[in-house]
Amino acid sequence: MNIFDYLTWRGDVPFSADPFNEVDGLALSLLAYTNFGAIVPAAGEISLPEAARVFFERFPRETVEAASGFTAPAPLLMEEMAAGARFRGTVLEDYINIVDKENTEQLSAVTFRLEDGSLFVAFRGTDSTLTGWKEDFSFSYLETTAGQKRAAGYLEREGRDFSGKIRVGGHSKGGHFAVYASSFCERAIQDRISVIYSYDGPGFRDEFLRSDGYTRILSRIRHVLPESSFFGVLMGDRSEPVVVKSSASGLVQHDGFTWQVVRNRFERGELNEVSRVMEKTFDSWLEEMADEERRSLFDTFFGLLESTGEESLKGVFSRKMKSADAVFDSLRGLPRDKRKEMLSLLGRLLQAGGRNAVASVASVTAANLPGRKGGDSKKGGE
Repeated sequence: MNIFDYLTWRGDVPFSADPFNEVDGLALSLLAYTNFGAIVPAAGEISLPEAARVFFERFPRETVEAASGFTAPAPLLMEEMAAGARFRGTVLEDYINIVDKENTEQLSAVTFRLEDGSLFVAFRGTDSTLTGWKEDFSFSYLETTAGQKRAAGYLEREGRDFSGKIRVGGHSKGGHFAVYASSFCERAIQDRISVIYSYDGPGFRDEFLRSDGYTRILSRIRHVLPESSFFGVLMGDRSEPVVVKSSASGLVQHDGFTWQVVRNRFERGELNEVSRVMEKTFDSWLEEMADEERRSLFDTFFGLLESTGEESLKGVFSRKMKSADAVFDSLRGLPRDKRKEMLSLLGRLLQAGGRNAVASVASVTAANLPGRKGGDSKKGGE
């Protein structure tokens, strides 16, 4: 059962009968991927049924169903949610969508006022723009980004005139923003946050994990990862992850629409070996590279992608060989020292990955040798 099945079978169960849960948080976090521009006011509100009506008047259902990308089904959640008693009374407020290439900032957020009297502040994950993806990687070398600051400011504005319970969440980068904003918003608002959901969201630098704000909310963070997590194991996180099963495989498990649900919770799983290797690789890489080296690598890398003339990853990859030719032409056109630096840094990343993969294979092999825990041990020559 996936998130759509959950809304079909349990959408008529009100919060009074079955309180808000981790699956509800995912539904709202995925719904935040919808383009609510000109539908949800930037400083106003609209009911969920009305938002659904207006949206599908502008964008026919067939058009939405034909769209590609893992976030494409997000608007379809509105129909299911508006049809059931659980979410029908939800009100959407204060939608923002910021893409600032100059400041490497991509942030979108919307607030849901629920019938149980609470707010759910949802931050959207990365869109397909190169700006959005560049910002994701900037988390590894910047202490604070423009998007993080804006996320904290948005949460403060939403919570300042509201006296009830607040939940915060997001998928992918949206989960990262949810944790950051909850850590650095005003203390009076932070104290009213009951839970923070980070659905396969990347982690943080060590200095952030030692901050007082993060420490105060740590017990309220729910970091949910699929078994084949890639994004959610990047950088550090002190919270204990909740690992869930997915109907997909590999990187596609990042798609929250594939996560498996049992009644009112996710079906539990275990982080697989590939994810553990990726986690160790990125940790090793961060330890070995200075902030300026990481900045230089990603500035150069995204500069090469931008040389294709495209503004989104989808555009880059849709051009296939033409984009590849443009990237290689730009790489050849770099000054010799910059090209050498780029290749050196990429080589160190691959080397770190290789070391961790070898260590992982050796560990699994040793654990399964005769006489070791998990192996086919024999006693006394039996």
